[in-house]
Parts: sequence; structure tokens; C-alpha cells
Amino acid sequence: MNFYLGYLQFAIEIVIFLVLMFVGIAILNRLKDSKLKIFHAKEYFPEEEVHSLRQMYYLVMMALFFINILYFLIFDDGNIIYFAIFDIFLSLYLAITLDKSSIKNKILLIFLIPFSSMTFTIFGLNLVGLLDLIHIPIFIYFMKVYFDEFRTYTKSNGLGITVILLFTIIFVSFLITQVVESVNPLDSLVMVSNAFTSNGYTVLGQSIPGKINSIFLVWGGYILSGVGTATLASAILIRHFNKKIDKYDERLDRLEELIKKNNED
Repeated sequence: MNFYLGYLQFAIEIVIFLVLMFVGIAILNRLKDSKLKIFHAKEYFPEEEVHSLRQMYYLVMMALFFINILYFLIFDDGNIIYFAIFDIFLSLYLAITLDKSSIKNKILLIFLIPFSSMTFTIFGLNLVGLLDLIHIPIFIYFMKVYFDEFRTYTKSNGLGITVILLFTIIFVSFLITQVVESVNPLDSLVMVSNAFTSNGYTVLGQSIPGKINSIFLVWGGYILSGVGTATLASAILIRHFNKKIDKYDERLDRLEELIKKNNED
């Protein structure tokens, strides 16, 4: 009886994951086709900032994959529900954005299903099976995939790799803080984020959602402040060069008038 019950749970989790994946794909396609400016970064970010954010996107995704693996290996029983939800959403994101045209990616899709996290979230059971052990190397594989995409994007757009140095400093600090402060990965990330953006070194928030919210606020403010500085600098430069262009236009008009008069004479 337990054998058949286990297979039933297994089937239910696959169906739920696939349904959520197809819903996510539909939403993503709708957002891509949307004409609202809020979904098009180039409408409100300078082009250089969009490139930098795209580079950071690849690096941040790699960091999230690593954190997910880290929680898999040394998760805290008291916070397992938040890890399970994080694992499910991260796996869903990969499944939604994965190109499913090849057989290899279809196989990867199966191993992306977070069975233990879904078993705990839906049925309240803490179960780690063979497929969950394969789930870890799958995230290692996607870390490599996103790093290759980062290199391709950087090279094709002629961008610098200074962002790697910045990201490396933050990531190494994240690991060191975990060890020396004896804190979990989330607290370490909050502390490093606050220290890097000059907001202090304490953990802001008592609950898991509160800590995650503080991270979004810190990095959101940091990115927007950078965008504001870049936009202001661009506006000043554009205004300066527009004045120069206007002066050259005036000189060209005068020169054209002189040439016409000379031809008339």
C-alpha cells in the first residue's frame, strides 16, 4: 500500500510541477509580447546599465544555484519550508526558461523536478531520494551553462569583465562571513549586502521573508542609485555636446551664406 502511495505522490508532484511550468511559460510569453514599458528595461535604463545588469543577472543566477546546493547539503531543519519553496521556484524558473527542443534538455527537465521539496511542501514529509541527489549535479551543470552564457554575452557585446571582480569580492565575503560569524547562508548574504552598500553589518529582519525583503531593498536601492548617477552624467554630457553641435551648425550656416554670396558676386 505504501509502495503505491509513494508512486501516487510521485505522479501528483510531476503533474503539479508541469502545470506550474506551463502557466509560467504562458505568463513569460505574455510579458515578452506586452507593450508596457515597465517590462522593457531599455525604456528606463541607459543602454550601458542594461548590459551591466544583464551581466549581473548571469552571475546572480549562478550564486543562487550555489546557495541552493549549499542548503541541500547543510540545510537548517527550522527553516526547511523556506528552502523547499526557494528550491521549487528556482527549479521552476529553470524549467520555464529551458529550451525543450532537444532530447537532452527534456531529460534535464525531469531531473529539475524538486521531488523532496515538493514532498515536504505538499505532503509534509521529509524525503530525500535518488532523484534529489541527481538534483544537485543538475544545478552544478546549470552553473556552468550560465557562466558560458555570461562569457558569450560579454564577448559579443564587447563588454569588460570588471563585474566579475565585483561579484567575486561579494561572493568570497559571503563565504567568509558564514564561517567567521557562524551564520546561515541567508544571514551571511544579508550582512554582506548591508556592508557592501554601506548600510551596516547587522542582519535586518527577524523572519526569513523580512530578511529577503531587506536584501531586495538594499540591492534595489544600490542599482537605482547607480542608474540615477549614470542617467545624470549622460544628460550632462548630451547637453554639453548638443550646445557644441548647435554652435557648429551656426558656423556652417554662416559659411554656407558666405559661399552663396561669393558665388553671386
